[in-house]
Amino acid sequence: MPLFHPTLYDWSKPVDSFWETQRASFGDVEAPPLHGDASADVAVVGGGYCGLSAAYHLARAGIEARVLEAGPIGWGASGRNGGFCSVGASFLGAAELKGIYGEDETLAFYRALVEAVQLVDALAKDETIDLKRQGDGVWTFAHKPGRVGELQTHADVLARIGVPARVVDASGFESEAFACAEQAGALHESVGFALNPLAYCLGLARATVKRGTKLHQNSRVTAWRREDAQHVLVTASGSLRAKRVIVATNGWLPEELVPELAGRVMPVLSNIVTTRPLSDDELARQGWRTQAPASNTRALLAYLRMLPDKRLMFGGRGDATGSPAGGLAMRRVLTRRIAEMFPGFAGIETTHSWRGFIAATRRLTPAIGELPNDPTVSFAFGCHGNGVAFMTWAGRELAKRIAGTAGALPAPVNGLPPRFPFPSLRLWQLRVMLARAWVEDTAL
Repeated sequence: MPLFHPTLYDWSKPVDSFWETQRASFGDVEAPPLHGDASADVAVVGGGYCGLSAAYHLARAGIEARVLEAGPIGWGASGRNGGFCSVGASFLGAAELKGIYGEDETLAFYRALVEAVQLVDALAKDETIDLKRQGDGVWTFAHKPGRVGELQTHADVLARIGVPARVVDASGFESEAFACAEQAGALHESVGFALNPLAYCLGLARATVKRGTKLHQNSRVTAWRREDAQHVLVTASGSLRAKRVIVATNGWLPEELVPELAGRVMPVLSNIVTTRPLSDDELARQGWRTQAPASNTRALLAYLRMLPDKRLMFGGRGDATGSPAGGLAMRRVLTRRIAEMFPGFAGIETTHSWRGFIAATRRLTPAIGELPNDPTVSFAFGCHGNGVAFMTWAGRELAKRIAGTAGALPAPVNGLPPRFPFPSLRLWQLRVMLARAWVEDTAL
């Protein structure tokens, strides 16, 4: 039984995103639906960054994989996110991570996050993927003076692993980035950039096919059974046998197929709007002078970037229904927030509005590993809204683990997170979380 409104699980419906309007320009991907009976060493469920990266790196290790995607390649979060390739994959700050896992494991986690950004960059160069890359580094701006301290803590951790990062005051941020009615200083990380998420996903898919891997879109897994030492994944028009399975579906986790993973993900809706292209005079009203992506320190988050054609992309969290009415309400909320934060853009038309799931875990960190009762089933999920880089890295790590070449995972991401209490009531828990986030955001 889906948690949210059924329209969010209609894989036959195209995503109404700005990125999707450009799909045809990114080139075709050979990914026919699965027909008939097939076999592979590894079956990969999910055709986004994680699943494609896993299949790509398995192919490089000489291991045959096939990818099954319920919709078109990149239909899920990998084709509809905000395009931030940056450090991050947890709702916990550096100080909280240190308190739970210790300094060494926290630093190992941060090194992995930096390595993840570098991996996307390297894949793009090695496979000539046109990412539509923008900006150098990433901005995080404090929405209140009391939040500047946590930015400094984050910068200090990055400095410990050799990554330049700096905190600037409000005037410094305005002189380098843009004017904003809600900022009290900011952190600039040197590692990270913006990209077109669908262009990257489809480019990674083509690179995976080039390595000899077969991709199958519009091939939702409807049943999963064991026959001796084999997994059999059934779709509407075929079946796939494999010794190993990777579950790489993140916020769209098929809990009915994998009971061991049920209740371990909290899907959270993230919503995005884009404006019409802005004129130079309109950009000057807010002193816009950066192409780097930026987000603020609110728990409900505002994340934004200026796209190549001068559209403002603006996103935020909210809505615990997933209904069409909820989507319209969030479009109004985001439009209002643009006007509040950027008065010079008030009244400017929004041309596109879409949403999709990010995946949170109860421990607020990602999860990578194998099922304790069946090590032939691997998983990666819970990137907490920062999956462009991290899920690419996670897919590579799963491939390495299957190939027997992986090192130890950082403790914050290792193994299964606990289940949410009363999983069938997770939407009510989400409503409480959103209410608490609103209170946190408005507190001094």
